[in-house]
Amino acid sequence: MNIGEIARRAGVSRSTVSYALSGKRAVSDETRRRVQAVIDELDYRPNAAARALKEGRTRTLGLVIPPASLRLTDMQLDFVASVVEAAARADLDVLLSPSGGDHDRSFERVVSGRRVDGVILMEIRLEDERVTRLQQTGVPFVTIGHTANPDGTCWVDVDYATLIARCVHHLADLGHRRIALVNRSAELVASGYGPAQRALSGFTEAIAQRGLTGVDLCCADDATAGAACLAQLRDEHPDITAIVTINEAALPGIQRALEQARVAVPEDLSITGVLARHWAEDFRPPLTAADVPTEMGTYAVDLLIERIATPEAPPRHLLFTPAISLRASTGPTPRR
Repeated sequence: MNIGEIARRAGVSRSTVSYALSGKRAVSDETRRRVQAVIDELDYRPNAAARALKEGRTRTLGLVIPPASLRLTDMQLDFVASVVEAAARADLDVLLSPSGGDHDRSFERVVSGRRVDGVILMEIRLEDERVTRLQQTGVPFVTIGHTANPDGTCWVDVDYATLIARCVHHLADLGHRRIALVNRSAELVASGYGPAQRALSGFTEAIAQRGLTGVDLCCADDATAGAACLAQLRDEHPDITAIVTINEAALPGIQRALEQARVAVPEDLSITGVLARHWAEDFRPPLTAADVPTEMGTYAVDLLIERIATPEAPPRHLLFTPAISLRASTGPTPRR
């Protein structure tokens, strides 16, 4: 329940409700009683940090997203949706701003033009000049992802290194000795994109710990690339018996290529990874996976509201390590 709903039921404007709550401007006794009656009826308890934010200049949060030329994955769209929904619940608007290449001018306008009260930044690289720029401007911000040295910043992230390592250990426990990592695109890996780099690190470390043979492949974020990646894997590394991936956008192509080649999962090939839950559940058969929390955007909004309301407070972060959900896509290594 938000201030807009209270205003509608009380028959007053949103600003009048805000004044009645904050006492910043005079409101008639009758109006105050009407607003209070609706609040009591709805059992509304305004969050203190959100209320402090409403006293700012814009009541708008900036969400910096990848440029339109890079199609957003479903996981990224889930993050955007959760940010917008969480902001709406706090009676805040969201300004979307692309970042990357020529679009950095849009980012610069957001961070230097005081158009927003705070910024949420997605798709973080290990060395990310956008984070440095935000620190220079003093604009409150939270990142979905974190840099190599995130001290002094607020962030939420998934522990890709730990989770990919757990996937490898799960496969090793089933007897697999030759495992492939299907990562994100070569461009993202080369740019230092955090999830891709940490997935590779966790994969490499777990492979070494278990004395396995590992192959890592980069794959663009689309079905066509996924099919090509699987074909390359089967052609160049026919002894691979399992795949670990963080590339959900490639999964439809991998699935199609498996079906065309009549490769059965998990009888002939096991697949697991770190993915959005609906991707894992829609795969045939459903994928054993560590499900990325779709609520990460919500947590980012909560942290940002806190940061704006109490900028002097120590920065906080949330690192998620969800359990691996055992479904139907992993099994013992096939006999060959």
